Amino acid sequence: ELPESWADMQEPLLEGMCFTLKYLGMTLVEKPKGEDMAAAAIRRIVATARVGARKFQKVILTVSPRGISLQDADTKEMVENISIYRISYCTTDKLQNKVFAYVAQSQESGALECHAFLSPKKKIAQAVTLTVAQAFQMALDLWEATHSGR
Repeated sequence: ELPESWADMQEPLLEGMCFTLKYLGMTLVEKPKGEDMAAAAIRRIVATARVGARKFQKVILTVSPRGISLQDADTKEMVENISIYRISYCTTDKLQNKVFAYVAQSQESGALECHAFLSPKKKIAQAVTLTVAQAFQMALDLWEATHSGR
């Protein structure tokens, strides 16, 4: 449960806000951002996810001004750590409104990847998206604060 004023709370975000989601998969994308690009990528991921009868990996997605970290919910093993500076876009899909997705540049290949996650409720997917947006703003504020004295 998120308190009504959660959007105004900066303290927890500095530490990192955690969300338990199911990882649907990843697809490569051509553009770093855009609603149409993201919607098409999410459709591809969901279609592929529906075909495979596998169980989705349950992950703990932690959002902070440093970026997004993914941890396996069962083993607590770190899956991935994505710097906020490599993330170019995040969204809650309009049609699949329980799906949260972000686009980031792969550290290994430099390719643009869209990763999608299924949340238990539409409200949670929206909360993740808003939290990432806040993390961007905080990262920018922190960056500007450290560079304004020069």
